Amino acid sequence: MTILVTGAAGQLGQRVIHHLLETYKIAPADIVAATRSPDKLAELSAKGVVTRKADFDDAANLAQAFAGVDRLLIISTDSLDTPGKRLAQHKAAIDAAKAAGVKHIFYTSMPNPDKSLVTFAPDHLGTEAAIKASGLGYTILRDAWYMDNFMMSLPHNLQGGKWYTATAGGKAPYISREDCALAIAAALASSNTDSRTYTLTGSTSYSITDIASTVSAITGRPLEVVDVTDEQLAGGMTGAGLPPFVVDMLVSADANIRAGNFDQLTADFTTLTGKEPQTLRSFFEERKAALAG
Repeated sequence: MTILVTGAAGQLGQRVIHHLLETYKIAPADIVAATRSPDKLAELSAKGVVTRKADFDDAANLAQAFAGVDRLLIISTDSLDTPGKRLAQHKAAIDAAKAAGVKHIFYTSMPNPDKSLVTFAPDHLGTEAAIKASGLGYTILRDAWYMDNFMMSLPHNLQGGKWYTATAGGKAPYISREDCALAIAAALASSNTDSRTYTLTGSTSYSITDIASTVSAITGRPLEVVDVTDEQLAGGMTGAGLPPFVVDMLVSADANIRAGNFDQLTADFTTLTGKEPQTLRSFFEERKAALAG
């Protein structure tokens, strides 16, 4: 059984391959690590993992990259700045997988893409539909919002003592990227060939106020949650120099939390791994030094 992981040089891809090798003891020769720049995979190659170039903008290259692969993980690309580009890339990968004789596609999606307000939800919904229409076996892994995402802004928020949010008390069952990687690797390593959709979440839903309180208790620094409108949030982010597509994405994510569309708890992580997901407190305790800035 040959397993190929796209985006193998990225944060999620690296950890998926780590767990395939170290947690689930898949032989290196049975793993193909694929990325646009294979030179970034020298460490994996030294371990005996097969490395290949996979360029989602080059259909012919993708068909080559997927040759001889049984189980293919398509990690959603990061092409978010151009509307429609990511969906086109994913569809090209699905077509290439079918042409190459791949037996089972795995795809990293998001919770409830059919009713999500997040700007990139249509990419996920369209990709899921294309996978199902391909006739191939599939496993769709809908990752909840990563706890890791908070680390991009929390150190700054703690410095100023304020956290501006348009979530209006809405909650979400955040999960760590590491836990998602573990669960995805478990699915890839299994012998299950049934078509399934899993939603990977933490065990508890939290509001921004809950998170701020936890972070404040861990760091000993006050952090006030300030409720703002979508327009005010967008204005602040724009003033901070964030690109328009990033501003739109982050504001839409807050709106989606406010609407309750992320607030879906499942036991799918435990079903796949036999473990409990990392708690929010544990996640931030491990990153106390980084939070301090």
